[in-house]
Amino acid sequence: MSEKTGASAETERLRRLSDEHSAHNYHPLPIVVAEADGAFVTDVDGRRYLDMLSAYSAVNFGHRNPRLVAAAERQLGRVTLVSRAFDHDQFGPFCAELAALCGKDMVLPMNTGAEAVETALKTARKWGYEVKGVPADQANIVTFVGNFHGRTTTIVSFSTDPVAKASYGPYTPGFRTVPYGDADALRDAMDANTVGVLVEPIQGEAGVLVPPPGYLRAVRDLCDERGALMIADEVQTGLGRTGTTFACEHEDVVPDVYVLGKALGGGIVPVSAVVADTGVLGVYKPGEHGSTFGGNPMACAIAREVIAMLKTGEFQARSRDLGAHLHGRLGALDLGMVREVRGRGLWAGIELNGLARPVSERLMELGVLAKETHDTTLRLAPPLVVERDDLDWALDQLEAALKA
Repeated sequence: MSEKTGASAETERLRRLSDEHSAHNYHPLPIVVAEADGAFVTDVDGRRYLDMLSAYSAVNFGHRNPRLVAAAERQLGRVTLVSRAFDHDQFGPFCAELAALCGKDMVLPMNTGAEAVETALKTARKWGYEVKGVPADQANIVTFVGNFHGRTTTIVSFSTDPVAKASYGPYTPGFRTVPYGDADALRDAMDANTVGVLVEPIQGEAGVLVPPPGYLRAVRDLCDERGALMIADEVQTGLGRTGTTFACEHEDVVPDVYVLGKALGGGIVPVSAVVADTGVLGVYKPGEHGSTFGGNPMACAIAREVIAMLKTGEFQARSRDLGAHLHGRLGALDLGMVREVRGRGLWAGIELNGLARPVSERLMELGVLAKETHDTTLRLAPPLVVERDDLDWALDQLEAALKA
């Protein structure tokens, strides 16, 4: 894991193809990955890097995890897609096992995290009209400043990030946005027509913002008091990332609706789901919502293996123990460039007194892949399979990059 030097002609060729023929909706680091295994990736020139991003937590269990690859290969030799026009032998077990993991009754599978969030929003509105009795077209859902739930037209309608929101209007109505972590503001925003509160237990894209102690409990209590659904977007926080299966567990809170994705697909295929009790998801009848690929055999087979791995508690414990070590080392940083360190488990946001992009680029040169968000925050989210020695090596490189 020596320091990296200039890009090869092959790297430049591939990057040029990407630059010329793909929309510029991302600003990737100047690396072209060709192989990956565990916590490491290798570029087209054979240079190896420690992945400290995990595809925004989609690769929680490591690249090409052997158990997950084996599950995919087994299913690939049998059946990959039948649509929901028919049942298949992986679907019922997947729904039952995921519902049990969440302590809920029912699962509505989708593909991407944004699709799952959209499904949760539709569910809350439908539940509000048909169960709570909200007058037609009067339902509102409360969201939070700094939120990130995806990039569909409806979702960006309640974004407070001008980069994500600008130039996509007219925007979808029916949302009220209040400061994150302010229980009084949430209380004031809720009324008889509030059908749901959509909350990230930790705001990821905003910079790994952890809410004040007791905040999630306050959200739960207000939802109970006002008869609204607490919808926890655990797409990024869930499935072991913060040291527990779900981040809501840190305050012993159980939401009405879990929104899951990313790591549920094991870094192999996109898998997402909305999980809730029958009193919520039971509002759907045939034809009212769906997805051709949602709940496909390949997705279900891989997700079932993910669920089985989570049931052992091994990955939650690794995140908890290595996360304590990670935050201990980050907390000891005494460099003028670091303003604040936030996070939980194997997840950290390092707020800098300057731009984070040059730091991420320097880290790449040193063999570590991490990424900036909102200009001044560097995010760290290594795969949960990372070894402690490798984690320490990456943190040594971070110190060197900050000094530079």
